[in-house]
Amino acid sequence: MESKTRVMSAEDIERSLNRMAMQIAESNHGVENLALIGIHTGGVYLAQRLQRIVLEREKIALPTGSLDITLYRDDWSLATQNPVLKKTDIDFPLGERVVVLVDDVIYTGRTIRAALDAIMDLGRPRCIQLAVLVDRGGRELPIQPDYTGADIQVGDNEHVNVLLREHDGSDEVLLVQR
Repeated sequence: MESKTRVMSAEDIERSLNRMAMQIAESNHGVENLALIGIHTGGVYLAQRLQRIVLEREKIALPTGSLDITLYRDDWSLATQNPVLKKTDIDFPLGERVVVLVDDVIYTGRTIRAALDAIMDLGRPRCIQLAVLVDRGGRELPIQPDYTGADIQVGDNEHVNVLLREHDGSDEVLLVQR
């Protein structure tokens, strides 16, 4: 039997994103030369929300893009022989920008490694930073987020589901025990 526990409400998510946007601006001494790139799917919506928050606070619209890492994953051929590709949409130059890579959950670090490979194929940013809504621990690679909404201790038999209104109709983070 599966049980679900809500670990973040819509208000918690909004509060975390506001804090992360402030930390991004503070750590980079403003937002000039920054760009946000969301990893499909949840990271894209979170990057758009961070863009909106920065625009409201700093009055600067950060270039924002989306990144599909499907073919960069080291396990894509194990998952399916016919992967579903999403659109990578980065319509601004990466050179000399600080790119903030955005994802919903970080676990092993393999998704981020794939995203780094994909970004480097598109250009060479000055720096890449990582923002995640949830850090669930359990890293297999030496990758750590620069900005985190929440750290959640998750067991081997548990999974983190991030629901976002743009995709799922509501905002919440659930811990699912199997």
